Amino acid sequence: MYDVIIIGGGPAGLTAAIYATRASLKTLVIENEAFGGKLSKTYEIENYPGFSRISGSELADSLLAHARSFGAKIINGTVKRIADGKIKKVILEDDEELEAKTLIIATGTKEKHLDVPHSEEYTGRGISYCAVCDGFFYRKKDVVVIGGGNSALEEALFLSSVADKVYIVIRRDVFRADASVIEKVRNNEKIEVITRHLPEELVIEEGKITGLKIKDVDTGESSVIKCSGIFPYIGALPNTSFIDLDILDENGYIIADKDMRTALEGIYAAGDVIRKDLRQVVTAANDGAIAASSAANYLK
Repeated sequence: MYDVIIIGGGPAGLTAAIYATRASLKTLVIENEAFGGKLSKTYEIENYPGFSRISGSELADSLLAHARSFGAKIINGTVKRIADGKIKKVILEDDEELEAKTLIIATGTKEKHLDVPHSEEYTGRGISYCAVCDGFFYRKKDVVVIGGGNSALEEALFLSSVADKVYIVIRRDVFRADASVIEKVRNNEKIEVITRHLPEELVIEEGKITGLKIKDVDTGESSVIKCSGIFPYIGALPNTSFIDLDILDENGYIIADKDMRTALEGIYAAGDVIRKDLRQVVTAANDGAIAASSAANYLK
């Protein structure tokens, strides 16, 4: 029996673990992928307080070590479903059942997949959702990044350090990223920005991606960018498919109040998985701290 089970080992979940264990709560963290969440896939972070520049993997490792130092139990596992009640139940994929007095859900988001024919078939074979993971395979090649937010531009900057040429395709004529990141992109000679275009079709030759057909949103005309790899960063979806409880909004995000409480007593949420405006590492850590403090006060 745990005082709190935290589902998700990203910045929100690991910060919650730090605060929960410091409050003397028996704490378990469950993560189904790499600890650190999206941090583990992020090349460089420049907006986390106290670090003018730090790699995502370094920050993830620090958070994990910090949580473990206070005694949090941390495991890899996939949650199949959760059950509400006076005692909360977490059922894993192998049907192992865990129990806790409170839950903190910090499962974050997953990338939206590229919506063109054969995109699923070529994921991992020319389409990647992690430049840090797969950029090495495109050394001295041309690649396309799709998207105009911070993630897209930051990944384009990373790819420019390994690829010969990086094209950024956006459907608008303005970016949705921070000004400092936009400036770096515009000053990078290896990056070319193509505005007001949408991905239309993969160009495939002999079982390999050799280009991307794009469409002008104004004229409807199509053109082809020759490339070996495509990196879509076109938004995200909440990781809440395991939740069959009345705590989600119409888009699948968890509804939580300022104290990270959901509509169900003893169940809290934190980080990118909740309905909110700003999704950053620092806000995820803030949410995790609040959720753990709320859980500790509830148990008192």
